[in-house]
Amino acid sequence: MSGVASLPPLVTSWEIETLKGQLAEAARGRRLLLQGGDCAERFSECDSDTIASKLKILLQMSLVLVHGTRKRVIRVGRFAGQYAKPRSDDTETRDGKTLPAYRGDLINRAGFTESQRTPDPELLLRGYERAALTLNFIRGLIDGGFADLHHPEYWDLAFVRHSSRAAEYQRIVESIGESLRFMETLADARIGEINRVDFFTSHDALHLHYEEAQTRQVPRREGWYNLSTHFPWIGVRTADVGGAHVEYFRGIQNPIAIKIGPAMTPEHLVGLLDILHPDDEPGRLTLIHRFGTGRIAECLPRIIKAVQSTSKTVLWCCDPMHGNTKRAANGLKTRSFDDILSELHQAFDIHEQAGTILGGVHFELTGENVTECVGGARGLVEADLGRAYKSQVDPRLNYEQALEMAMLIAKKAQLTSDTGGARLH
Repeated sequence: MSGVASLPPLVTSWEIETLKGQLAEAARGRRLLLQGGDCAERFSECDSDTIASKLKILLQMSLVLVHGTRKRVIRVGRFAGQYAKPRSDDTETRDGKTLPAYRGDLINRAGFTESQRTPDPELLLRGYERAALTLNFIRGLIDGGFADLHHPEYWDLAFVRHSSRAAEYQRIVESIGESLRFMETLADARIGEINRVDFFTSHDALHLHYEEAQTRQVPRREGWYNLSTHFPWIGVRTADVGGAHVEYFRGIQNPIAIKIGPAMTPEHLVGLLDILHPDDEPGRLTLIHRFGTGRIAECLPRIIKAVQSTSKTVLWCCDPMHGNTKRAANGLKTRSFDDILSELHQAFDIHEQAGTILGGVHFELTGENVTECVGGARGLVEADLGRAYKSQVDPRLNYEQALEMAMLIAKKAQLTSDTGGARLH
């Protein structure tokens, strides 16, 4: 591990503190967190087209959400480090042969042979290298004007050429362009900061050896920072109050998140807040709930009540993906667009009823034309899954489904605020 530990950091403490400040604003209802990307990144997909497509879809979604919610959006990608993946089963069996499960390119390889499924420490270095290349390219794109709001048409993917919602997206693009031109006419100057955006990275800090190797103190700041990412999170399987992951997260200054599933009890969560959020620091803690459309009404209210009993401020974020995973008839994992949307709608309403703010959404998505989730405007069905199913782990929304999801979230925010009902604060 001395190799990774001796290499330069991937992110800076200044960027981390900037993100923490923005997350604090989201917890107060002044911003919206949009977090999205691959279930598990692949080393083989560290190429310019794939990276640019991920950036494009998140930019497009944020454009729609800014327009619909009238709030600034925090863009956080599940990339440049999302190379490890927890698995429900330690082994996988095919044709009577049993091998260790594939746990992401940071650990082992997807091929079903003994050598490929054997954990390889050298992959930690390969992961660092791919993360550095990804971050470098993203920063270059953004600094070069790729995210310039004067030209959102540059972000167009194939979506706008064939989707039933293409005209709606185009109207949003034109409206933002008109608004910018109006503001600049009044000011008699170009709005300089509109030509770039902040962009942050996040991943499940599953592999502690990798995380620790990039954890260090920085000049003129107190404490320790995980400099492999801006925003690490604790997964459902690693949220043990007495476990190594919680102890590690307790000692870092980054903003952190906890994934919350149906098995999380109110008592367990309160214990985690005592350990990880003792000082109630603004922007420090995000709670990402993932119950599934059939269980959110049962599980979320008691979790909200438990947090309210502590009087601590957290950022609430909905992950409508993981609780809605199922097996298709052909054995492939899939998720229903309608189930995902249903969980989001319920989350907004439950938070409104509880007097809390749903300040973020978390998606597994890709900028590619994959067929992994059913439903959406194109009406994908299970028979379509085999056409372009690329994920080695969990199914993702494709670019069309992801942008449609953003439009429907924005539309709900507009409709409910007009009627005085549940609002996306």
